[in-house]
Amino acid sequence: MRVLVAILLGLLLAVPALADDPPKPLDANGLALTPPMGWNSWNKFGCDNSEKTVRAAADAMASNGMRDAGYKYLVIDDCWQGKRDANGFIQPDPAKFPSGIKALADYVHSKGLKFGIYSDAGFQTCAHRPGSQGHEYQDALQYARWGVDYLKYDWCSTGTRDAREAYRTMAEALRATGRPIVFSICEWGTAKPWLWATNTGNLWRTTGDIWDHWAGPNSNGYSLGVMDIIDLNEPLWPFAGPGHWNDADMLEVGNGGMSENEYRAHFSLWAMMASPLMAGNDLANMTPEIRAILLNKEVIAVDQDALGEQGRRIDRQGDMEVWMKPLTGGARAVLFLNRGETPGTVGVKWGALGYPKRLKATVTDLWSKQVWHGQSAGLERTVAPHAVVMLRIEP
Repeated sequence: MRVLVAILLGLLLAVPALADDPPKPLDANGLALTPPMGWNSWNKFGCDNSEKTVRAAADAMASNGMRDAGYKYLVIDDCWQGKRDANGFIQPDPAKFPSGIKALADYVHSKGLKFGIYSDAGFQTCAHRPGSQGHEYQDALQYARWGVDYLKYDWCSTGTRDAREAYRTMAEALRATGRPIVFSICEWGTAKPWLWATNTGNLWRTTGDIWDHWAGPNSNGYSLGVMDIIDLNEPLWPFAGPGHWNDADMLEVGNGGMSENEYRAHFSLWAMMASPLMAGNDLANMTPEIRAILLNKEVIAVDQDALGEQGRRIDRQGDMEVWMKPLTGGARAVLFLNRGETPGTVGVKWGALGYPKRLKATVTDLWSKQVWHGQSAGLERTVAPHAVVMLRIEP
């Protein structure tokens, strides 16, 4: 009853503010203090998701080490929706989810995981299923009743709707339920959410969709390769922090379009940028090589570092780049990236990392696991084509 009263009050109070009287910013919801980690169905399965697919992913996450490595959100993307009932409440597609969403969420929770779902700020989703426009408080209440812990909220079929209004409305609807639900803004960076969405959402997409490719857009001109996304996301590093992250989109690691070196670079760069790590492959059918990438605990630790700073590019020499991410306790993550087609050598001096020249440090290669003690002055490494060297520097 209290939840219903809160929903009704939210509707009554949702009166447009005067143009010269903008709404007060929301307080932080206390969620996603490190970038969310988990799995999303879209990159591998698209609209071919189902109760069976989601249960298999939950089983895999609980048994293959991913849950223990920090992957905890299992998110169903678009195409789970059926029709709304006579009272306007959204229902799942009965053919694909015959047991219902509540039973599926309970199953995911029984595996020690959290459950996420997808909707859209328009009247329909990108796959032409019912969207949440005009049903925000009703949908949020339904999600809370089902046990949803994470909402990805897309931006198709929105017409002339204002993004700030749309996402704030759903943010307030989620809070009115009383259930803690991470809010993922999937607006593709069109309205520059990094400028206004702190505390409205816990993460916001900064670009168009990723596709499983090293560089360049796909044939539709909208989906971007890994190199294109990092170039758009990297300059936004000042806007990221605990509870509000720049989202470079879901991972393509393991989907078959790139080499092992390229996937390792993809994963490393997402960790350097403190981007959410949402796997997007078939978890039930992973090769050992892909599993080793997704479960590299030292790289994950860089992404999940409690300082919450996004890494950035600090030097570029042709195809060779140097990235740096400050870590807790004065440590640094350093990444050397080779975009080119031939091996290249690149280095960095201690001063560029904020260290005095004579500082002695321990250097750990996060992929080869080699360790060097007493390193001083700087570093230099040779990097294979379309690859990275990723290091942790401990003074």
